[in-house]
Amino acid sequence: MQPIRTFNVTPSLPPRLEPLRKLAYNLHWDWNVETKDLFRRLDRDLWESSRHNPVLMLGTISQTRLQELAEDEGFIAQMERAVQQLEDYHHRLTWYHKKRKLGQQVKQMGSMEGDDSSQSKIQNSECYVYFSMEFGLADCVPIYSGGLGVLAGDHLKSASDLGLPLVGVGLLYQEGYFSQFLNADGWQSEHYPINDFYNMPLHLECHPDGTEIRIEVDYPGRKVYARIWRIQVGTVPLYLLDTNIDANASQYDHDITDRLYGGDIDMRIHQEMMLGIGGVRALRALGLKPTAYHMNEGHSAFLSLERIRVLMQEEGLSYAQATAVVKSSSIFTTHTPVPAGIDLFPPDKVMYYLGYYGDGFGLKREEFLALGREETGDLTAPFSMAILAIKMATFVNGVAQLHGVVSRSMFKGLWPDLPLEEVPITAITNGVHARSCVSPVMQGLYDRYLGPRWERAGSTDPLWERVTSIPDEELWRYHERCRAELVVFVRERLAQKLRDRGASPAEIGHAGEVLDPGVLTIGFARRFATYKRATLWMRDRERIKRILQANKKRKVQFIIAGKAHPHDIPGKELIREINHFIREEGMSRSVVFIPDYDLHVGRLMVAGCDVWLNTPRRPREASGTSGMKASMNGLLNLSVLDGWWDEADYVRTGWPIGHGEDYDDLNYQDLVEANSLYELLEQEVVPLFYERDTEDIPRGWVSKMKDAIRLNCPFFNTARMVREYGTRAYFAASDRYFTMTREGYRPARELADWKNKLFDRWYKMKIESIDVSGGSQIQVGQTINVKARIDLADLSADDLQVQLYTGLVNASGDIVNGVPAVMEYQGQDPQSGTSIYTGNITYTYSGLQGMSLRILPKHEYLSSPYDLGLILWAQ
Repeated sequence: MQPIRTFNVTPSLPPRLEPLRKLAYNLHWDWNVETKDLFRRLDRDLWESSRHNPVLMLGTISQTRLQELAEDEGFIAQMERAVQQLEDYHHRLTWYHKKRKLGQQVKQMGSMEGDDSSQSKIQNSECYVYFSMEFGLADCVPIYSGGLGVLAGDHLKSASDLGLPLVGVGLLYQEGYFSQFLNADGWQSEHYPINDFYNMPLHLECHPDGTEIRIEVDYPGRKVYARIWRIQVGTVPLYLLDTNIDANASQYDHDITDRLYGGDIDMRIHQEMMLGIGGVRALRALGLKPTAYHMNEGHSAFLSLERIRVLMQEEGLSYAQATAVVKSSSIFTTHTPVPAGIDLFPPDKVMYYLGYYGDGFGLKREEFLALGREETGDLTAPFSMAILAIKMATFVNGVAQLHGVVSRSMFKGLWPDLPLEEVPITAITNGVHARSCVSPVMQGLYDRYLGPRWERAGSTDPLWERVTSIPDEELWRYHERCRAELVVFVRERLAQKLRDRGASPAEIGHAGEVLDPGVLTIGFARRFATYKRATLWMRDRERIKRILQANKKRKVQFIIAGKAHPHDIPGKELIREINHFIREEGMSRSVVFIPDYDLHVGRLMVAGCDVWLNTPRRPREASGTSGMKASMNGLLNLSVLDGWWDEADYVRTGWPIGHGEDYDDLNYQDLVEANSLYELLEQEVVPLFYERDTEDIPRGWVSKMKDAIRLNCPFFNTARMVREYGTRAYFAASDRYFTMTREGYRPARELADWKNKLFDRWYKMKIESIDVSGGSQIQVGQTINVKARIDLADLSADDLQVQLYTGLVNASGDIVNGVPAVMEYQGQDPQSGTSIYTGNITYTYSGLQGMSLRILPKHEYLSSPYDLGLILWAQ
């Protein structure tokens, strides 16, 4: 029966408890121990059954219990402390305000005074916007699937901690991501719980008259509407679009925001149009004017098309001018280490859904499709969202140093004449949000010995040396407490899942006997993709069984968790293989697979295990962050040298599996690295853990734990990561936005005109001659003079930069790791009309050295000389 009217019923709180509502609707509680303890104190069982959802709790808990709490002075005092902490958090002096004064924007805007153009109305402040397909923020907001989403959530949290003027944009999924359950055979099945938005920490954005703010996006033959929800993440608002509303006539349109990564390729295009195009329109509907746009993966890249359209239609810019503005203020982060991980859409579908943008831009079909193609002349190539994002961004980065190398190799075709090491894709290594992943007991320990600012202190801060002053006994006992809590949780979780499955009383009773809180515990938890090799530790079953149980005084146990994508059959097979091993080999007490991995399970595991195992097939792991969370809690990593671990101090803070070798034979790689894993466990990991003194403290192990905390925490955190995005990307992109838009977009118009002139004449330039002093034999320290004559083809010397390019010559005859040196313009030869450039080079070491000459574009408004993909080399 359909209702004739609906009501949004909100919790009824005693007046004295009304501050709980404010606390519940700001996710700051997720990383504030005091506030989280406050909500747990309401009703511990309800806290767990609600998936740690304070909004649902306030609407579910009995009025009798609320009245009791209203009269509990201890509870009221704790609530007031939590409220004060939130108030202090909002009014503190942040890193952003100290590092980035708003006066910088005022100075840049000064030239606009008296300008009557529409641009003079721009808000005199910065705003950065972060687009992502998923956000992992808290257990009670299941709109994420894995590492990408959790990283996005941590990004927002640290942006709030640092005071950045950031907003997030994403989609609000009705079903979110799936809950996992295993059948008796160990096969993963999925259940999609329905998210009840009205019982989640969400605010529906409305007009002053109370009506919903809605936006519309054009799809073939119809418009699709979406409303906007907000999650308040500290000081950062996250805006999420929801199409499941009556204004959309078809069920298909309702389902655009139904399921994360759900449906076929058409649904994926629908979702990414809603994210990118709808996201830009939502920001406009909310009155926000971002100065920098950050695309977290290529899913949101269509936002560039919408931004260009707005600038053309509303500001009267040409396509080239609008593109200059968009590119100057866009940032793109790629998380994908393999081409197969990139969204590729058939050309016909792109034209069907988005061809009207090309028509509006005045682009022919192939010109429009070229925006998403590496080889623009390949008329059959699919449309790549990553390529579109790169072409529309001024700053592009991978998420670890090794991933930066991989990404430059993946996308080097966009700059075919540029040396690989100069491909303009840099790296900002990922991090994790410290207060979200460090266990409460360890946070208390760090607060006591390091001081409360440890969470954001950098690598050079002397407070990290205080880690060595933490008493070994205290650190070890705190860690043992975390391990014991994990074991209790695992037993309860397994028993509950067995009850849900209808298991026998004997099976349920056995769940209470798994694991030993005093045994060396190895954790493995992540998405079950085949390249992560979740079963590598099982390759030699007899050997791993000996390691697990051969020595009763030196036992080892594994706790494993993770989900496979619903359509990833090989990934599901890995889960079943592990569960078969547990059953067939009688390992149920020492090897446990925890069903339904989520943020809560992950936090308990990275706190309660002793060793964090990671076995990806290098270099397929873009970054990986679970191992960083483990280090934050003092765990030691045992990992293949991939992602972040490749740049960590993997000798003092754990153990490397292998030495970063590359293999052609994957089976042989698995054999070698499995044997390396076994040898490390047998010869180093297990002996170090069980080598105890008279107080039963493993001093060597604890020393290594301290190194893990001291060396990894200050760098592999999102406080450092977001500061790096700020100083390297956001500030510069925002500055360029203010520059390009001032005086009625005069700089953007100038840059577009200059580009047209440059493209028209670039290929007419000729390097006529290069004269080099000295012969082929020179000595270290000897200066060589170079003089070049260049026909600039009616271009000015101000349009170009001429460089000498020198370096070692490899076996293939190519210069490697070349170093550029700018040549000086000396004027024109009056007889030939060619332009003369001179320069000097001095070689500081011996060997076969090479020299070349190249020309790059140069303009004051060009963010990088590589932006246009133009480079002319001497032949």
